[in-house]
Amino acid sequence: MKQPGGYKTRQKEQIMQYLTAHSGQHITAQALEHHLAENGTRVGTATIYRFLEQLVSDGVLRKYTIDARTGACYEYVPQPEACRQHFHLKCMRCETLYHVTCAQLDELEAHILAHHGFAVDQSKTVLYGICAKCREGQS
Repeated sequence: MKQPGGYKTRQKEQIMQYLTAHSGQHITAQALEHHLAENGTRVGTATIYRFLEQLVSDGVLRKYTIDARTGACYEYVPQPEACRQHFHLKCMRCETLYHVTCAQLDELEAHILAHHGFAVDQSKTVLYGICAKCREGQS
């Protein structure tokens, strides 16, 4: 089986350790860089981004973006097929990414397939808005 991210280096191993320890969480390249620096490992920002993009290409890391101004967040997905079984909601204010299993969204997906001939890839589907916690803070 191919090693995700190509050949091994100490820096890549430390990045993978961080990602696996934070599996299911959404992290930024900046948070990863900060963590590595705090633990005595200096890795260039470009190197981190290249490795993250390689992991996205390998299918073990998901990349989520809101817009061109906001940095992407990443999620380690050790079993890529698991993320194809639910939709994603991304708060544009706090940037939290929610994994949502919902019968009504499944019905919408079935409708789109039956009536429009389009198969939705749930792993790539992100609905953007404002979460309840952030909306409560608007009052």
